[in-house]
Amino acid sequence: MQSIIYKGPGKFAIEDRPKPIIKKADDVMIKVLGVCICGTDINIFATPQKHPSRPGIIFGHEFCGQVVEVGEAVTSLKPGDKVIVDPHGPCGYCDACRAGLPEMCKNLYLDEPGLEGQANAMGVFKDGGLTSYTLVPEKFAYKIAADTPAELMALAEPLACCGYSLEKLNIHVGDTVCILGGGPIGQLYLALAKASGARKIILSEPIEYRRNKALELGATRVVDPNVEDIKQVCMEETNGEGVDHCIEAVAAMLMDCIDCVRPRGKVLQCGHDETALAPIKVGEVLKKEVEIHGVFLGKYYMEKTARIIESGVLPLEKIVTHTFPLSRYGEALDLARSGQCIKVCVIPEE
Repeated sequence: MQSIIYKGPGKFAIEDRPKPIIKKADDVMIKVLGVCICGTDINIFATPQKHPSRPGIIFGHEFCGQVVEVGEAVTSLKPGDKVIVDPHGPCGYCDACRAGLPEMCKNLYLDEPGLEGQANAMGVFKDGGLTSYTLVPEKFAYKIAADTPAELMALAEPLACCGYSLEKLNIHVGDTVCILGGGPIGQLYLALAKASGARKIILSEPIEYRRNKALELGATRVVDPNVEDIKQVCMEETNGEGVDHCIEAVAAMLMDCIDCVRPRGKVLQCGHDETALAPIKVGEVLKKEVEIHGVFLGKYYMEKTARIIESGVLPLEKIVTHTFPLSRYGEALDLARSGQCIKVCVIPEE
């Protein structure tokens, strides 16, 4: 199988790997149908590297496929079923999982030197989806309608993260929302906020291509942060009150979010990693009684995500803007880095 193999910081190779063999009773073998490129992938290949990975693994964690074979204990799936995949599924039995906190699963995180606290995701630290066939545990594969396009299925993992986290804001019909960052995550938040009934959605993004795409997806105003002040815009659009909700979909802009929301407004942080430092004026948080919500991964949202994708309620076809065959992975990665796209999907070849 032609596969994308991570070779170390800034390096990958297309290599032939053997087709996997079912060994565990709960194994599900899938033919990979699509793999989206994530911001984490770009950070892994950045120089200097901004996120670790494990050399030698088959890369790609945002993937989907079609079942071709199942282990003897598998009951929920059969050959021919299309599935979306949770690449960092929880164990289901530790204290955190039993308390309803699967994103904090004690068995999900690595404790190796230099990798402490990293989620042990398929396609980042163990074999993933940039290949023809791969194995996933039954509990991490979720059935989806047979007529669902592969490039939309491949959006499942980031959509689950956004959908789960947006529930923390509890957006109501008529609310106002500001989104900082118009990359794939920011655009998914935009689509979800629009579907939730937000009457005004302001999106800040320096790249013109992405601002234009945001308008297509329903933003009521887009802002070039190099030209306009986002706080001033939010005040203009809300009669000086501030927006109800501000979503940070790009790193280290927490104070900007705090400035943009009204008293008792809500801020959602999703653009940080463990190295990000975001200075804030604590007095502003106290004075305005701002709610700040952190979020990580997609909890138990994959099943709901499958239903959202099937329904067509979100214009996801406008978010996957480009597709490439696996043999042109380098070109796909370069385009994703450039920002002249929203989401890039790679289609594996036999």
